[in-house]
Amino acid sequence: MPSIVVKVVLGSLLVSSVIQAQRSEGLRALEAQLNKKSEQQEDKNSEVTKPAAAPNEGDPRLTVDTKGDTEAISELDAPVHRSADQADIYTRPDARTMTLSIPALRGQILDRHGNPLAQNKVVWYPSLQYQQFANADKEFVVAWARERITKANEVFEINWEVKDEELWQHYRQRRWLPLSFTHVVEAERKELLEPKLIDGLILHPIYQRYYPQNDAAAHLIGYVGSKGKLEKGPINYGDPIFEYTEGRAGFEKLYDEELTGVPGLLKLQYDSSGAEVLREQKRAPRQGGSVVTTLDLEWQKRAESVLNEHAHRGALVIIDVRTGELVAMASLPSYDLNTFVPFISTDDYKTLRENEDSPLFARAYQAEYPPASTFKAVVALSALQNRVIDRYTEINTPAFIQLGRHQMWNWSKKPEGYMNVVKGLYRSNNPFFIQVGIATRPENIVKTAAQLGYGKKSGLPLVGERPGRLPDDAYMMKKEGRRMTDGDTANMSIGQGMLLATPLQVAQGMAGIANGGRLPKLQLVRQVQDANGRIIKYNREEPRQLLNMLPEDVVTVQEGLMRVVNDPAGTGKRAYLSYTTVSGKTGTAQWGPKEKEQNLGWFTGFFPIENPKYAFAMVYEGRPGEKVSGGSKAAPMVKSFFEPIKEDVMFRINPPVKAMIVEEDETEVLPDQDDLGLPGRAMVIEEAMELPDTPPAPRAVLVEEDLVVPEDSPRAVPVEEEVDVPDLRELPPSMRQLEEPTEQSDNNLTPSRTIIIEEGIAPRAQAVVDEDELLVVPVRPALAVPVQE
Repeated sequence: MPSIVVKVVLGSLLVSSVIQAQRSEGLRALEAQLNKKSEQQEDKNSEVTKPAAAPNEGDPRLTVDTKGDTEAISELDAPVHRSADQADIYTRPDARTMTLSIPALRGQILDRHGNPLAQNKVVWYPSLQYQQFANADKEFVVAWARERITKANEVFEINWEVKDEELWQHYRQRRWLPLSFTHVVEAERKELLEPKLIDGLILHPIYQRYYPQNDAAAHLIGYVGSKGKLEKGPINYGDPIFEYTEGRAGFEKLYDEELTGVPGLLKLQYDSSGAEVLREQKRAPRQGGSVVTTLDLEWQKRAESVLNEHAHRGALVIIDVRTGELVAMASLPSYDLNTFVPFISTDDYKTLRENEDSPLFARAYQAEYPPASTFKAVVALSALQNRVIDRYTEINTPAFIQLGRHQMWNWSKKPEGYMNVVKGLYRSNNPFFIQVGIATRPENIVKTAAQLGYGKKSGLPLVGERPGRLPDDAYMMKKEGRRMTDGDTANMSIGQGMLLATPLQVAQGMAGIANGGRLPKLQLVRQVQDANGRIIKYNREEPRQLLNMLPEDVVTVQEGLMRVVNDPAGTGKRAYLSYTTVSGKTGTAQWGPKEKEQNLGWFTGFFPIENPKYAFAMVYEGRPGEKVSGGSKAAPMVKSFFEPIKEDVMFRINPPVKAMIVEEDETEVLPDQDDLGLPGRAMVIEEAMELPDTPPAPRAVLVEEDLVVPEDSPRAVPVEEEVDVPDLRELPPSMRQLEEPTEQSDNNLTPSRTIIIEEGIAPRAQAVVDEDELLVVPVRPALAVPVQE
C-alpha cells in the first residue's frame, strides 16, 4: 500500500503543473477577449462616429443631423445612462438584463508523464454583432447584415450563407449576442485579418478542443462534438455564449462526465440604446478533471512509426507485465483527431468510413483474427496442466496427421521424428500439437485459454472492444448443430478454425505466461485529477490473478518460447535483441475471404526471461496475394522497436536502487578528541570489528541455483534432432528443470510414446505453406488439405 500511495502522489505532482498551466492560459485568453468586447462597446458609446455610406445611402434612418459643432447619428439612439433595471416591456422594450452561461474548459487527457494528448485552445469565429437600430425594419436589417456577410466571405475566404428570415429573427430576439459562422481562425491569422473587418463584423472567441499529437493514439483518445446548436429564439436564463461540447468516442466519451467542467454565469445589462451598462461574472467556470492514462507518449509514437515502416495495416500492443499497465497500443492506419474539430463534414466522414484500409477501425482491440501458432503456447500449457504430457514426454511427429480421409501436414512437409513440448514449440510443429490437442480435449484447452483472457473483453475503458471467440460444444451446437469434433480440435490446437482473438488478448495471454501463470489486471487509466491537481479517482494496482498453474509447467512453456527466438532452429530468430533474452511465438494464418488469398503474420512474446517486464503482440495484415509469415513480417518489428532504445529499455527493466533514508543517532565523539577540544569525528568501524550487542548479519537465502543436485537426478531425454550449438546462450537458471517428474504423470504419455488418434469425419480446411510454418483456416470448420510448395 505505501508504494501505491507514493506512486499516486508522484503522478499527481507530475501532471498538476501541466493542468494548471492549461487552465490558466485558457481562462486568461477568453476573459481577455470578453473584457475587450466590453471595452469596445464602451468606446462606441463614448465616441460619435460616422456610419458607412453603403449600401443604404440616403436612408432617413441614417440621416446626419447637424446641431452646432456636434453631429449626431440617428442610426444609434444617444446613450442615456439610466439603469436597465428600470426597463419594462411597455416603457423601454429594448433594454435587457440577461444571465448567460460560460462553458467551462474541458479537462485534459495526458500520458503517464503528463504529456498532453487532448487540450483546449482559444480560437475565433467570424460573427455578426448587431447594433441597436432606431425604427429598423426587416429590409434594412437584412441589407446591413448582408453587407457584412459579403465582407466576411471575402476576408476569410468562406461561403457563409444565411437566410433573410434568420438574420431578421436574430436581430429581433438575440441582437445582443453575436451570430457566428463556424470557421476557425487561429491567433496568427487573427492578427492579420482583424484589421480588414468593418463595423459590425467581429471575431468571437471560443474554447476549442485540440489534439496536439494529431493521429497518435487516436482510437484510444477519441474526439468531441457539439452538444447542440445555439438557440435561435428569445434569450433564456443560462443560454451559453458558445456551444457546449461532449465526448463522442474513446476516452472523450467514456470519461465525459469527469472531463466536463462546471459552467460559469455571466450577467449582462443593456439600456434601450443597446449600450452595455453592466457585465458581472456571477460564477467563474470550473475546469473539468484531467484523465491521466498509462500510455507512454514516446513509446506510443514509436509503435505507430514501426507499424508504418513495416506494415500496410496492423496492430502493436505492449503491456507492463508487472503492473498490467498498457504502455502502448497502436492500430494502423489511424486518423488525425483534429479532423473532427470543430466538426467533420459529411463528405470527409464518408471518405474515412469508406476507405478500404478502415482507418477508424481500432485493430488492436476491435479486430478478431485467428491467433494462428501463437495459440500453441496455450495448448502446451493446457496439456501440461492436465497431465496429458510432461516436460520429458516425446511424441513422434510425421509429415502429416491422418484424420479420417484427410491429411493435416506439417509446414515443412517433412517428418521431424520424436520431440518433446519444448522442441514442439520452437519448431512450431503442427503434427505435435494436433496430437497433443486432441488428447487434451477441447474443453480443457478452452478453460486454459479463458484463464489467460481469451474469449472475453479485457475490462479496459475501450469503445467497441471485441471479445474474440473460444469455440466449445455449446457454440458449435448453436452455429453448426453439432458438438466439437477431432477436426475442430485439431484446427483449434494450431490456432485456426473457429478460434478468434484480438491483438490485445494475445498480448494479455502472453503476459500471463510471462508472469508465471498469474494474470495481471490490465490498466489503461491511472487517475483522474481535478483542475488543482488533486486526485479524485485512481486505479489501484490489484493483485495478479492466480491461475492455479504449476510453476514447472509454466517454466517449461517459457523455455520453448525462449528457444523460438534464440535457438538456430527457432522460427522467430528475427525478433532477437542484443541486450536481453526475448521469448515469443510466431504465427501465420490465412485470413479474410478465400478469393483474396490474404495472409496474416503474428509475433507475440515477452522479455527478459529472468524477470519479465514487458509482454507484446504484433500483427501484420498482408495484401492480397502477398507471401506472409510471422517470422518474416511480424518478428522484425520487435527488433525495430526495442533495439534502438536499448538504454531506455534497460533502465526500465532494472531501475536504479533508491537509497534508504535512515535516521542517524548522535555521532559518538572519541575521548581523545574531546580532551583536545577538537571537533569530534564519527567512529569508523572496520568490517571485521565486532560490536557489542549487535545481531549477526543475515545470511543469504538459499535459492535454487545454490542447491546441490544429486547425480542420480532425472534429466531430459536426448533427441536426435537437437544438436548442441556452441554459441547458443546458456539457459537462465529459472529454465533448468532438475526436479523429478510428478507421480501424476506416470499414467500419461511417457517418453517416445506416440498418441494414437481414432479416425473420424472432420470438416475440410485449406492449408498455407510458408517458410515458417503451416497454419490452417477453414472455409467451414475443416481439416487441412495438403498444398504443394
